[in-house]
Amino acid sequence: MSEHSESAPRTPIAVGPNTAPPPLLDKAITEAGATVADLDGAHGLIWVGGPGEFPDELPESVRWVQLPAAGVEDWFNAGIFTEHPNVQFTSAAGAFAASVAEHALMLLLAGVRYLPEHLRAGSWRQHDFFPHVDTLRGKTVTIVGAGGIGRALIPLLLPLGAHVIAVNRSGRPVTGPGIPDTVETVAAQHLGRVWPRTDHVVVAAPATPATRHLVGAAELAHLKQSSWVINVARGSLIDTDALVTALAAGAIGGAGLDVTDPEPLPDGHPLWVLPNAIVTPHDSNPPQLRLAAFADHVGENVARFREGRDLLAPVDPDRGY
Repeated sequence: MSEHSESAPRTPIAVGPNTAPPPLLDKAITEAGATVADLDGAHGLIWVGGPGEFPDELPESVRWVQLPAAGVEDWFNAGIFTEHPNVQFTSAAGAFAASVAEHALMLLLAGVRYLPEHLRAGSWRQHDFFPHVDTLRGKTVTIVGAGGIGRALIPLLLPLGAHVIAVNRSGRPVTGPGIPDTVETVAAQHLGRVWPRTDHVVVAAPATPATRHLVGAAELAHLKQSSWVINVARGSLIDTDALVTALAAGAIGGAGLDVTDPEPLPDGHPLWVLPNAIVTPHDSNPPQLRLAAFADHVGENVARFREGRDLLAPVDPDRGY
């Protein structure tokens, strides 16, 4: 975050729908050189609620709105961006990347090391487990949607000896702290080429109409019997019925899911009982970590907004995220 002059006018930023922002957000806004203000006359709005609570009209002074989540599909469905075409919206994409990447690695390692069966064991069955316990060393992990989460996950995988294929929309090389130039990047339009080379898959792409069932029966059929599929994005990116079929048949090694379709996952669903499925209840970004990470994101974007710089995670209605 850049330095600012105490004598310079402080940009008025509103927080909604509550009139009193959480202390961490108040601190982030003021330390970025702005001041917390009422919505009338504010230049920016930090929104901590959902789309159903969002105002039908905004003051003409509001030029920027910061949304609280990385995924914005509900905002598209509610028509918020269409209703406010002259306002720049930003999401929280990237703000929670470190926590979600850590969770993705945990799910992947748990699967590869056969942890679910170890936890279920009630006796010493060492030799039964040996054929199934594997390593990430020398394996290829494909990250589908190598945005903020992918950039945080790559430096966690590389020290374990994994080879990473990063799949993004543009095909431009993925860069960031701890990411060497040698990391392979593939454009999303060529995703079909990477499945035969993939040992394990981490799904971290945004949810849009174009990414619905990005991983379906055909994609699962290309994977190995030892492959684990990890989803920390949105449940709609994986065809649940096709995944259940593949898991039940032993066509893939397993699935680690922090998100599901449907969500919440109903009681009695096959994913709860399949021995090669790990389901966590969308808690890769738990509340006790979320606010501090969001406050950091808000502070950086407030500083950028004040200074006329590019904002982090701008929502592009044409892309759908």
